[in-house]
Amino acid sequence: MDYSIETAPLEKLQCDCIVVGVYQDQQLSPSASLLNDTTQGLIGKVLQRGDIGGKNGETLLLNALMDSLTDRILLVGLGENKALSGKEYIKALTIAANSLKRPQIKFIVCCLAEIDVEGGDRQWKTRQIAEVFTDVAYQYTHTKSDKETESKLEKIGIAIPIAEQAQAQLGLNQGQAIAEGVSFAKWLADLPGNLCTPTFLAKQALDLGEKFADLSVSILDEADMETLGMGALLSVTRGSRQPAQLITLDYQGGEKNSKPIVLIGKGLTFDAGGISLKPGLGMDEMKYDMCGGAAVLATMQVAAQLALPLNIIGMIPASENLPDGNANKPGDIVTSLSGKTIEVLNTDAEGRLILCDTLTYAERYHPDVVIDLATLTGACLVALGRIPSGLLGNDDELCHELLAASETANDSLWRLPLWEEYQELLKSNFADMANIGGKDAGTITAACFLSRFAENFRWAHLDIAGTAWRTGQTKGATGRPVPLLSQYLLNRASQLSI
Repeated sequence: MDYSIETAPLEKLQCDCIVVGVYQDQQLSPSASLLNDTTQGLIGKVLQRGDIGGKNGETLLLNALMDSLTDRILLVGLGENKALSGKEYIKALTIAANSLKRPQIKFIVCCLAEIDVEGGDRQWKTRQIAEVFTDVAYQYTHTKSDKETESKLEKIGIAIPIAEQAQAQLGLNQGQAIAEGVSFAKWLADLPGNLCTPTFLAKQALDLGEKFADLSVSILDEADMETLGMGALLSVTRGSRQPAQLITLDYQGGEKNSKPIVLIGKGLTFDAGGISLKPGLGMDEMKYDMCGGAAVLATMQVAAQLALPLNIIGMIPASENLPDGNANKPGDIVTSLSGKTIEVLNTDAEGRLILCDTLTYAERYHPDVVIDLATLTGACLVALGRIPSGLLGNDDELCHELLAASETANDSLWRLPLWEEYQELLKSNFADMANIGGKDAGTITAACFLSRFAENFRWAHLDIAGTAWRTGQTKGATGRPVPLLSQYLLNRASQLSI
């Protein structure tokens, strides 16, 4: 998608469609009022007829305009004539983008950056336009013979006053980088498990390393992991014919000796549950068990593309979890890289096994903070649904920073407790701990397990099991939490200039 900042008067812009906002009670946004004047009161007449009431989420496409350089005007309802919330603004953008999926509309000019939004300046509003329109236009075609997509949009101009051009351009640069990262994460996750293997993920990381000078990539293979003593991670891959990979991306954009931010993403490219086999219905969606890894790759791309003045380590333990004569069995005991032993009571609780060794391995980078993200527990979907991701951690400041970033990015989080009492549920008679804690508080006990390997640094865990992909008729990856992580990094970068 080609984006640009447009500062010319609306009446002089030649495009397929101009997008403007209208409020309830027949009130017009500034751009809608201007176009109303240049179209002989057409917009006012349409509102008087009641063809659109102005409620948030309504749209109306006006065709065949007389004496106008633009062919169409899309009216977008904004609700009451007052500042919109961030979610209301994004809802209006999403509805507008979906309304423009027409083969004859290739170049539009969007005037919605002028709308008042609570806490949203011109930079933020411009950024959201790029993120939302790119997200709506995304369509997976990689394994289809027909590569035609529903949206034919090629160019989006964003109308901005000249005085605010620099601020809007910064927002556009950020929005395009995040949007491209989200699309990258969605594409990786939507690929089938026979194509997106651990080796394939490693190749994507190496390609990023070739693209950006400040980004280096290293890969540990199974022999390397065996030498290090990563018994937990290796136990998961024993049932697979695909070799496991521990992918590390090292972005050096900050001061040489500044401690890095470490991002760890679960990269199970397919999870059948192992010997504790999952039910067949819906098992195809377990190709999405690598969404955490995809999000880390995408966020590293965003950071490098924006040349953020930070040091960031991205780590992706990548494997499959399949049943086999050599696979983990319930009751097996494995020794982690930390030396702690784990009784595997359920082989389908494998994500924490590959993450725990990666958390221990991350200590060698002397991190400032470590954030892991994983499609870890179905219990998180039961507890929170598909709106927020779950957040748990051992550091209040880090968790508060992530919550603040989630609000700005409209990529919601909800913090769950990590109380010591929950640790009791992981007791084992035969090892230092069990890999599950029973039927209660599954999301929390999974985080309790991980916390035992994060005692030496500030750490937060994001459970994205309910938010990383959609199911049903709109099945597909969401690209979350790339916007959240990108905003967190932008916030950290901005703190350096204070």
